[in-house]
Amino acid sequence: MVAPSVVSIRRLTDAQSVLGAGVIVDETGLILTSLHVVRDLERVVVAFADGFESEAVLAGSLPARDIAVLRPLAPPPLVIPAVLGDVRRLEIGSEVFVIGNPFGLARSYSAGVVSGLDRTVSAQSLPQPLRGLIQFDAAANPGSSGGPLIDRRGEVVGIVTAVVNPSGQRAFAGIAFAVPIDIASGGLGIPPD
Repeated sequence: MVAPSVVSIRRLTDAQSVLGAGVIVDETGLILTSLHVVRDLERVVVAFADGFESEAVLAGSLPARDIAVLRPLAPPPLVIPAVLGDVRRLEIGSEVFVIGNPFGLARSYSAGVVSGLDRTVSAQSLPQPLRGLIQFDAAANPGSSGGPLIDRRGEVVGIVTAVVNPSGQRAFAGIAFAVPIDIASGGLGIPPD
């Protein structure tokens, strides 16, 4: 189960405002998230599933993919990394799930299917178009960014990065995107399981 590996991300100075989510990807506590969630912050606080909190620093990034790696300064005693899945198993119609913090509602689940593969998208929160994305229709809203996209096996196949809404509102309209996990983790030297 991925839920114990999902973290909430907020500003160091604002205990009320949840900016997004992230997922633990190794035994040292490294966290993958979306770069746009933490781009302008030197330090953030991550809240782990067990309620433990730690400040975290940016340990790496892939700006062209909107991916960041956070390193908690004091990880909890028990770190539970997620299992990274195989994106090649995905096809149009594959079931997928999102765990995130939409509107600050911690560890919320939503379900849907893969709607498209190898998509390119531009969004206001992104400095440049992102390519090679997974399109899905599970609900993703502000606070979902950086959280995991999960397949039926409970393995992480992507990092949620963008929502497209023709009305211009920052709310879900049935079209969301994730960076494939092999790209998100591979570019940072994190090997798949």
